[in-house]
Amino acid sequence: MSSRTPVAVAASAGACALALGVGAPAMAASDTAEDKSMVSVFHGIPGMTVDVYANGNELLSDFKPGTVTEPQSLDAGTYDIEIFKAGQDPDGTPALEKEVKVPEGGNATIAAHLSAAGKPQLTAFADDVSQVDSGQARLTVRHVAAAPAVDVRAGGQPLFTGLSNPDQDTATVDAGTVNTDVVLAGTDTVAIGPAELKLAEGTSNVVYAWGSADDKNLALATQTLSGTESPSGSGHTGGGSAAAPNSPDRWPAWAAGALAVPGVLVARRFVDRRP
Repeated sequence: MSSRTPVAVAASAGACALALGVGAPAMAASDTAEDKSMVSVFHGIPGMTVDVYANGNELLSDFKPGTVTEPQSLDAGTYDIEIFKAGQDPDGTPALEKEVKVPEGGNATIAAHLSAAGKPQLTAFADDVSQVDSGQARLTVRHVAAAPAVDVRAGGQPLFTGLSNPDQDTATVDAGTVNTDVVLAGTDTVAIGPAELKLAEGTSNVVYAWGSADDKNLALATQTLSGTESPSGSGHTGGGSAAAPNSPDRWPAWAAGALAVPGVLVARRFVDRRP
């Protein structure tokens, strides 16, 4: 392991305390809500149960594909992250490794997933938790599968087209139940689904297309972000200054390829929709 900065060590101490379900120690640089980041992690690498270490300390063991960690906030700071196959000696070579500088006041989900070519990789996505208009819901689709470009259909009609790994697209739709499927871009060839999505009014929902086309284990998983409900009777979205602490524009530099710490993460409800 490389030498650690004081910030990295302090961040790791706070992370470990949170992972163990106890209060984090006081930190000079993280004593207000603005010093926290809201971060979640999705594990989308099939057949790879992992252990996760931060600055040499185990944070999570037996983290299984198709799941997301329990919700927590994450202290801003620097994290030296190593991911090993479950049970592997942590003094060995990790399957994935990344040094991460987590900024203050953001909201994001980190996906450990396969590239289009089938190689494990890490992608950070900014989560939009601004308010949604009355009667509406936000739907975001993230392509994190080893598969070619796809179209996503709702009720048989294209909603997102030409979506490639590791991109995402977002639309505001009527709240309610939506029947969706994923087809190869420009065709009617179904790759995943159909699946029934229940989109509650005022929620922000994320659908992950994950797995491997070659291995025939493509699947969908959904995530519902909290904190997006519109005020009763209001037709105004919360995309203005009131939503700034959780706005995607707080993450642009970090979201280019960061990894956050599984086990030290934020409020999310998660449903595995594997067939």
